[in-house]
Amino acid sequence: MNLFPYDSKFDFMRLRRVSIGMAIALLVVAIGGLATRGLNFALDFTGGTVVELKFEKEVDVPALREHLETAGFESAVVQSIGTSKDIVVRLKPSESRSDATKTGDAVVDAAQLPGNTAKLTRSDFVGPQVGKELASQGVWAVIFVAIAFLVYISVRFEKKFAAAAILATVHDVVICVGYFAITGKEFDLNVLAGILSVMGYSINDTIVVFDRVRENFRSLHRIEPYEVLNRSVNQTLSRTIITSFVALLTVLALYFFGGSALKGMAESQIIGIVIGTLSSIFVACPLLLILGTTRVDLLPRAKDDSDLARRP
Repeated sequence: MNLFPYDSKFDFMRLRRVSIGMAIALLVVAIGGLATRGLNFALDFTGGTVVELKFEKEVDVPALREHLETAGFESAVVQSIGTSKDIVVRLKPSESRSDATKTGDAVVDAAQLPGNTAKLTRSDFVGPQVGKELASQGVWAVIFVAIAFLVYISVRFEKKFAAAAILATVHDVVICVGYFAITGKEFDLNVLAGILSVMGYSINDTIVVFDRVRENFRSLHRIEPYEVLNRSVNQTLSRTIITSFVALLTVLALYFFGGSALKGMAESQIIGIVIGTLSSIFVACPLLLILGTTRVDLLPRAKDDSDLARRP
């Protein structure tokens, strides 16, 4: 099934200046949001207490949140887990105690609703130092993935391809993280996992297009790079959109039916899939053209110039 003809003739490269300009503008907005507002880190990174409750009947989460606020837990984060009977309450360090059991008991007492009693199922305390370590490990995870992508694409393709792919991936990740900074939504480990998966989505779409670019450079000998890149994007357009659409359907199901605990991760993936699809079409290949990629870049190179000098 093809949404677009294999030999469609959309002139994507003609829009390269507009698309790169828009990409830079989005990057500036995202970086500005990160610089001025910062990320609203969740308890996974700041530390605090996580309390899980089980109610006899379904609970209205916003009403429970207001109920806890009146009881003195003003900054409590209340979310449902799977069903509206299972609730998780996250408390910041200022409202937590080093004894997680005592904090859990206090939350249970405050969460009792008329005709709907709550039971404590789990109570864990995360110290600020542990939160800092998680944040550090998360940053290193992103850096490690980026370096691994860079090495893999450099080996499989060529350095210009690697540079274009990494720039496009960084573009997607920064915009996704910037969205959470601008909106002020919580950034937790689930969102970080979503960001890492966004990197995978983005690089996957880009590699598929780059594979076709390499094949066309080798088979179309007398065609200018401008036309080779246009043909490559057009030939993979249906595959790119269909794959992203199917992935988007899966993530939308997670967003609407996965519960509030997974909503942040699903939201980051939705944004990442949309931005990643657009960047693989409008950013990655235009970057190859800007970097001056030609057929010569893909020709095999001699391993040792001295060997060539000794040839008759």
